[in-house]
Amino acid sequence: MVTSDQRRRQLAREKFERQQQRRTQSRKKKQRYTIIAAALAVVLAAGAAAYASIGLSDGDTKADGSSAGDSQSPSATPSPSKSAAPEPAMSIDKKAKYSLDLTTNQGTIKIAMDATKTPHTVNSFKSLADKGYFNGTKCHRLTTEGIFVLQCGDPQGDGMGGPGYTIPDENLTALGKAGADGTVTYPAGTVAMANTGQPHSGGSQFFLVYKDSKLPPSYTPFGTMDAVGLKAVQDVAKDGVAGGAKDGAPKKAVTMEKAAVPKA
Repeated sequence: MVTSDQRRRQLAREKFERQQQRRTQSRKKKQRYTIIAAALAVVLAAGAAAYASIGLSDGDTKADGSSAGDSQSPSATPSPSKSAAPEPAMSIDKKAKYSLDLTTNQGTIKIAMDATKTPHTVNSFKSLADKGYFNGTKCHRLTTEGIFVLQCGDPQGDGMGGPGYTIPDENLTALGKAGADGTVTYPAGTVAMANTGQPHSGGSQFFLVYKDSKLPPSYTPFGTMDAVGLKAVQDVAKDGVAGGAKDGAPKKAVTMEKAAVPKA
């Protein structure tokens, strides 16, 4: 017999999937317009340089991301369905452990990462952090019902931004086998990649789990927050979502002032 709690989670997941589909369709439409604009720019500027500059500024998608307005469905986030560029060349030590150190206006969050388990993810974060990609960006989404996450990593701040490339899913079996409801528990303290709902569609968006959350095992779990960082996120969650909603921008704004990825 399906309990009311199980039914609520099922409805939340279905709602999230519908939202992701709408976002994906919207993103594809935006990408078509970008392609058309780029083509016109090439003709008008009559130069490869002009085309290159437009292509590089392609507003991609965040991996993950999106500000997702559908709270219950996990993390999620839309990101680019197709990579506009290759992911960064592998430059980390795949046998080493790293730390994603986030200096925010709400406190410092240190995230332990193991490159042996998620090399592509760790390499991407180091590459982006070294370029200052996350500096000055806001965590655009907080969910307080169904799932309990704070989502960050979108330079656009609307859940639709990204680095212009995607990375492969990794470590998806780390949290165990999915139950009858198709989910596993992402424990409080877990940090995972957001995505568009499609395989290997992560970009730069990620989510911080501040309370155990049941989600499909399709979001790369790549790190664990330290106790101080987890408490900082929980304090943000206590203030809730702006406007009293259950899913949206956090009432207590969170800005990543600086991100760094040193070896642990």
